[in-house]
Order: sequence, then C-alpha cells, then structure tokens
Amino acid sequence: MASLRDIRKRIRSVKNTRQITKAMKMVSAAKLRKAQDNILAARPYATMLDQIIADLAARAGDESLSHPLLAARPVKRVELVLLTSDRGLAGGFNSNVIRRANRFLYENTHLEAIRLSTVGRKGNDFFRNRGQEIRKDFGGLYQRLNYRSAADVAEELVASYLNGEVDAVHIVYNEFVSAISQTVKVAQLLPLQTLGSEEQASAQGSTALVDFKYEPDRQAVLDRLVPQAVNIKLYRALLESVASEHGARMSAMENATSNATDMIGSLTLTYNRTRQAVITKELMEIVSGAEALK
Repeated sequence: MASLRDIRKRIRSVKNTRQITKAMKMVSAAKLRKAQDNILAARPYATMLDQIIADLAARAGDESLSHPLLAARPVKRVELVLLTSDRGLAGGFNSNVIRRANRFLYENTHLEAIRLSTVGRKGNDFFRNRGQEIRKDFGGLYQRLNYRSAADVAEELVASYLNGEVDAVHIVYNEFVSAISQTVKVAQLLPLQTLGSEEQASAQGSTALVDFKYEPDRQAVLDRLVPQAVNIKLYRALLESVASEHGARMSAMENATSNATDMIGSLTLTYNRTRQAVITKELMEIVSGAEALK
C-alpha cells in the first residue's frame, strides 16, 4: 500500500497537470474564436469563386474557353499535400489525417509515383521516421499564415503541374465542422474541379437565366480567376486545418481536465481511507500497550 506521503505527492502532481490542461483549453478556446471567424469568412468567397468559374464555362456557348488548370489528363504521377499541426496534445487531430494519408498511398500503389509534401511538423516527423521520401516540407507556414504565403505554396504546386511533373495534386486535411467535430477530407487541388451541374443550378438559383458581359472577354476573365481559385482553395484548407486543430485541442484539454478532476477525487478518497487506517492502527497499538501495562 502506498504511503500517505506518496499519495499526497500524486495528488499535488495531478493538480498541477490539471492547471496546465485548463490553461491550454482556455488558450485554444480564445484562438478558436479567431480561427472560426476566419474560416467562416473565407467559405462564402471560395464557394462563390467556384460558382463564377463554373457559370462562366457553362455560359460559354460556342466559344472555345479553356485553361490548363481545368484540363484533366491521364493520372500517372500524383502529389499529396498533408496538412497536420506543429504541436501535439490535440486528440486524434494528427493521427486521423496521417491515417487517411496512409490509406491514400495504399489505394494508389498502381500509379507510377506519388510525391508527398507536408505542412506541419507532426506529419513530417511521422513519415520521415518511417523512411517515406518527402518532396518538401513547408515548415513554419502556420506562423506566417496569410493569403500570400498560401498563394506561394499553391503557385509552386501549379508550376509542378504545368511542367508535367505531376498529373494531379490532392490535399488531405481536417475540415472544421464545429468546436468538437472535425472531418478528415481528401480534396483534389489540381486539376481544379468546379461545381457540378446540380450544384451549379442550386447555387445560381434565380439568376440561372441571366447572362453577363465580360470585360475584356470571357477567356481573359477565366485566365485571371482560375489561378486565384487554386490559391483560395489551398488557403481555405489551411484555415480549416487551423480551426480544426484549436477545436480538437480544446476538446482534448477539456477531457484531460475532467479526467484529472476525477483522478484527484479518487486519490483523495484513497488518501482519507489510508489515513484512517493508519490512525486506527495507532489507536489499537496505544490501547494494546495500555492493556499490557495493567
């Protein structure tokens, strides 16, 4: 049986841990608010941009509109961009993304080559420790995350696609649903996929029969919007990942704090029982000594 001193040290240690997890929960909750506002602001813009590109292509009529980032080709070489976090203590946030990336690699072994790029230290460390070749690690991107930094990464991926180094680019990340829920998603970044016919009709609504004038012309507008749509799609995925990380860490730290409280209660009960047993034993020894002196 553990001594009273050991139990007291254990209680003190768990209380210190609870203070840390509670503080981390509060920090993540504060960061989540800003990250959630960012992603909620980015989603409508990204959706509308996809709608405009799909609408532009649909209204082309007899015009010959095309863009190399929209043209699909036989897929032989693929690049997978893995979005994880730089820090742990976020529940299953990183492990779920890594598991999905592993499944993607397993399901596409028939391809000639699959290149892997990482954003976030956890994903990079996992695959490097297992001997997986990583084309590039975009380290420190989250510390300087803005549209321009995301566009720089997207432009590098676009250059690889246009040069024929890869035939498709996919990103795997956590999509933010709520503070307690995230969904792992694999999205195709290149070639750019626009809204389908049903989605487009739903998004257009009452404007389905309205046409527009494009200056200087449709092709020029398409050439300007398509690269921007790729940048926005990657930027949105990064924002989704950041918001999901804070939500996952907040939930994990809340659970850890609750578990620490339960453990403190259990240890306190054990301490009181042990202390009572010690006192009872001492009283019995005193009574026995008094009886022996009679």
